[in-house]
Amino acid sequence: MTMGAAYRIVQEALTNIVRHANATRGMVTQAIGAELRLEIGDDGAGLPVDSRMGVGLSSMRERAEEVGGTLSIQSSPLSGALVLASLPLDITASASHP
Repeated sequence: MTMGAAYRIVQEALTNIVRHANATRGMVTQAIGAELRLEIGDDGAGLPVDSRMGVGLSSMRERAEEVGGTLSIQSSPLSGALVLASLPLDITASASHP
């Protein structure tokens, strides 16, 4: 379940970069420890200061929360946006389903 949420979060974040960021670079970083940490960022325009959370951003947060994780978004004008997700890993479930 966590891997499905991770896939959809990365997919939505990359879609937002392509559609809205006017970026020249995007990056995805993952780190696996006690949890799966994802960072998806760009060098684009960032989120407008007065913008409210749209459907895509809301759905990413909901997907993280559904599996017991968290999601935050950092943005500054002309410095791009960064989506940070921390998702719990259930090692026992992963080991039983190769």
